[in-house]
Amino acid sequence: MNDIAVELTDVCKYYPNVNALHPLNMSVKAGEVLGLFGHNGAGKSTLMKLILGVLKPSGGEVRALGHCLRSNQAHDYRTLFGYLPENVSFYEHLTGREVLHYLAKLKGHNKAQADNLLDEVNLSHASDRAVKTYSKGMRQRLGLAQAFLGQPKLLILDEPTVGLDPVATQDFYLTVDRLKSGGCAVILCSHVLPGVEHHIDRAMILSKGRKLALGPLAELRAKANLPIEVSVSGLSRSDIENQVNILGKPIDWLPSAAGQQNPQNRFTTSAEHKLDILKTLSSADNLQDLHIKLPSLEDLYRFYLSDFNSAKGV
Repeated sequence: MNDIAVELTDVCKYYPNVNALHPLNMSVKAGEVLGLFGHNGAGKSTLMKLILGVLKPSGGEVRALGHCLRSNQAHDYRTLFGYLPENVSFYEHLTGREVLHYLAKLKGHNKAQADNLLDEVNLSHASDRAVKTYSKGMRQRLGLAQAFLGQPKLLILDEPTVGLDPVATQDFYLTVDRLKSGGCAVILCSHVLPGVEHHIDRAMILSKGRKLALGPLAELRAKANLPIEVSVSGLSRSDIENQVNILGKPIDWLPSAAGQQNPQNRFTTSAEHKLDILKTLSSADNLQDLHIKLPSLEDLYRFYLSDFNSAKGV
């Protein structure tokens, strides 16, 4: 199979009076997890539906697993797709097992795998209960189970951890890691930015139908050049200033975090000065602890969004 699982070439989607998605070029490799982020109305759902073949693009070409989504063979390779919509719904009067068996049959997979997935998402205890008795979290786990049917080669997940407790969320990411290691390409859309950034290979940020950023977090951090936060224990501010002044590197002090038993002196510095400052402070005699905090995914999201809005004069 082609190493490229999804490829969009000059793809756009226009409605009367609405540009849902401006011309976009992007690709997702097999075995890669792409995080898709943006505000409501940014174009995320439109993009996912174009990749699934639910929507026809106004222009450009969408290819998935090496095929054009509008081809006559679309049904054959769509069985290799897994999809979890943001608002998952099922036949309320069927049991969880009946729902998954039915969906497995539609995709040409056996019931044994469906039963294994019920156990994997911790629903086996409720598998013979009607879905109408399920909590939001249980419905979400059933939604994940149906998305994982058949060892998909392309998995598109819209807000997959909504309603999940911390243990279920961890189990979900373990399953994603397993599928990824087997060559599955994953597109993961989420508003829970702190929880997702350790599980993606690249991030794409959309706003008003336009791509603002696309790349690994390290690359996006380098382009944004946001300040890095440093926390130091055991050294006074004057000790730190004496060390840093020798280097001639500027820093900006931050207030100490409230309620700390061992107060830390906190400051920010630029990425280009980070290593010099850390080397100098780490050799200080009274140093007890040294911690750096890189710009988070949420910080990067805010930066690229505000940068785009500033360029547009918003």
